[in-house]
Amino acid sequence: MDNKRLRRTKILATLGPASDNEETLRQMIRAGLNAVRCNFSHGSEQDHQERIERIRKVAEEEGAVVGIVADLQGPKIRVARFKQGKINLENGADFILDAQMDIEAGDEKGVGIDYKELPQDVAPGDILLLNDGAIELKVKQVSGSQVHTEVAQGGVLSNNKGINKVGGGLTAPALTAKDKKDIKTAMRLEVDYIAVSFPRDGEDMQYARSLVSDRHIKIIAKVERVEAVENIDAIIDKSDGIMIARGDLAVEIGNEHVPGVQKSFIEKARSANKITITATQMMESMIENPSPTRAEVSDVANAVLDGTDAVMLSAETAVGKFPVRVIESIDRIAKASEQHPLAHRSNHRLESTFHQVDEAIAMATMYTANHCNARLIVALTETGSTALWMSRIRSHLPIFGLTPNKRSLGRMSLYRGVEPKLFVQDVKTASHAEHKEQINFLAVDYIKELGIMDPGELLILTHGEHVHRKGGTNSMKVYRA
Repeated sequence: MDNKRLRRTKILATLGPASDNEETLRQMIRAGLNAVRCNFSHGSEQDHQERIERIRKVAEEEGAVVGIVADLQGPKIRVARFKQGKINLENGADFILDAQMDIEAGDEKGVGIDYKELPQDVAPGDILLLNDGAIELKVKQVSGSQVHTEVAQGGVLSNNKGINKVGGGLTAPALTAKDKKDIKTAMRLEVDYIAVSFPRDGEDMQYARSLVSDRHIKIIAKVERVEAVENIDAIIDKSDGIMIARGDLAVEIGNEHVPGVQKSFIEKARSANKITITATQMMESMIENPSPTRAEVSDVANAVLDGTDAVMLSAETAVGKFPVRVIESIDRIAKASEQHPLAHRSNHRLESTFHQVDEAIAMATMYTANHCNARLIVALTETGSTALWMSRIRSHLPIFGLTPNKRSLGRMSLYRGVEPKLFVQDVKTASHAEHKEQINFLAVDYIKELGIMDPGELLILTHGEHVHRKGGTNSMKVYRA
């Protein structure tokens, strides 16, 4: 095992029919899978439980840490269903979106909508985009429950396709009754992260957090609305991380603005010590093809160079033909991109004043490691916070987060550059000081046994004054293998 080849950027994959069997999951883990996304838009509570039990079983058999993200459905801003399953809309045709129409009665003249408040949210002149922007409708008038539109860009429209309003302004709340029920399910299943769909502002995220009584679970905000872009600082402040969900986001703000938003928001989140996930169409062509396009390779590489913690796969691993190959491809792209000097440079918070000793120790450790040719870093951590703070600094050095707490492992699975490891040692000694030092030496021995250090190389280790107490990292030591 060569630590120079340890991948820093994490791979988050959506589970679905293509990846729900144990053998495929096993191959995905071996290919480099770090965490899985359970899409709560589909499936029953029992389906999610079986899926999570399956991934935990296979991960344990493989000796791997695989984090679990429960992705809430959010408001259903969609058209209903068509009698024939789909229609073809011609340019210039009239088409009605009707909040009171039978949900199964759609045809070429009109269709029902799941989002009953749409007539109150639009006005003549507004542009509605359906099916990720493939269909464009211009609002002509609103009459009661009906939104009368003219087809500006036609095409095939099928059941349950999404609706976006150019410029934003849809008032649907981020959390529905279904989401609140799913939060309870996610807590019962002890997931590591809950992703909140379509939040508008920090208040949406604060409300979501108030519903999650399990403080081991972290909250991710999916940035996919214009309103979220406008309120990004408050959203980051009230979240543990953000997912840049580029599909709906691109429809609302325009494809051309997404790359700049992606770079800016990753930097904002990292500066606030929050994690970032870059999502949607990372390797879309690999749903059907065994190799990515050069454009997709560049897209993944740019996300890596931007400093994202994780790249997320959706349909590629949920329903695609090559769920293992797509992970192998991202693994290669990320490792190659991480060799670029841009991935190693950081001025993160060099001018900051730290209010917590453990955060200052984390920053000092990374500075020392980057300037004294250390081989790797070890954080003895209860909650994973020290490892998170370290991972905000760009570096080529791996960070091993050693923790006795299994619930901390899943959280660290999405921290860029962090290798989470379960480390449980019960050392009986005559004094507290000897106890701490023995733990340190056992940690160093544990790392040596992994076979990733050569004799004479330096290892930097951080630990707390009190073992098994969270928030207490206050020491940094340098050891030589």
